[in-house]
Amino acid sequence: MARIARLPERSTVAVEGPDAQKFLQDLITNDLDLLKTQSAVHAGLLSPQGKILFEFIVVPSDRGFVLDTVRACARDLVKRLTLYKLRAKIAISDCGEDQDVYAAWGDGASRISPDIYADPRLPELGVRLIRPRDAGIAETGSSDDYEAHRIALGVPEADKDYALGDTFPHEACFDILHGVAFNKGCFVGQEVVSRMQHRGTARKRFVIVTGDATLPLATTEITAGVEPARAVIGVMGSRVGVSGLALVRLDRAAEVLAKGQTLMAGDVEVALRVPAWAPYTLSAQARESEAPP
Repeated sequence: MARIARLPERSTVAVEGPDAQKFLQDLITNDLDLLKTQSAVHAGLLSPQGKILFEFIVVPSDRGFVLDTVRACARDLVKRLTLYKLRAKIAISDCGEDQDVYAAWGDGASRISPDIYADPRLPELGVRLIRPRDAGIAETGSSDDYEAHRIALGVPEADKDYALGDTFPHEACFDILHGVAFNKGCFVGQEVVSRMQHRGTARKRFVIVTGDATLPLATTEITAGVEPARAVIGVMGSRVGVSGLALVRLDRAAEVLAKGQTLMAGDVEVALRVPAWAPYTLSAQARESEAPP
């Protein structure tokens, strides 16, 4: 049975006008030409140093595009886009007071509305839709239910699992979760992202964490061993009960796992596993010769 829930931590920003496509195409990590064959595009806006400043799902609209993005960052996104506007014939607006973002997943989710858009990161995540604030949609799930669904799939979320402004796209798995077009040409931060792709230098990746008790809050370190040989291999992201996500150094994790050491997130003993969609591994041998995804 399909479940649908409002995502209170997501909001919308509109980019409209005759130059909207060219404007975004020159800035963001993904290729808007993909919208000829799919309903939405996962992308980010980077710093010149190649770190993710903003994450969003781009959805076409009658007058341009709507960006499904982090609510807490929506106003800053409008400001950043406005800095790049120059003479482009576009209008940029924060629509968060008027629109809500919903997610739907499970059997039949794709049939709940004619204007849904598939989550472009991973098909198993389901679909999403944007509705006016007073639309009165009957929810059959909660945002916590969706979080549990997302975490079980191992898909990281901006501002929950990784810090905006301090994370490279490869670390947030943009390269695997369809967030970067490596063949579209230039965008802000493109040189750094391309270099990481070609050199295979993404040392940090997301894994699924399972604890023997309720997992601690985000930013809690995941460690192995005790002082003075205590090793920090990663940091917790979002969690629901005993399941969560963590950004880990794959080489360090592989090393301690090969030694059979116990991993801890705070005071909770944890186990790690790679999401099913991920091509990387926690095997020490594979780390030595890993090719870029």
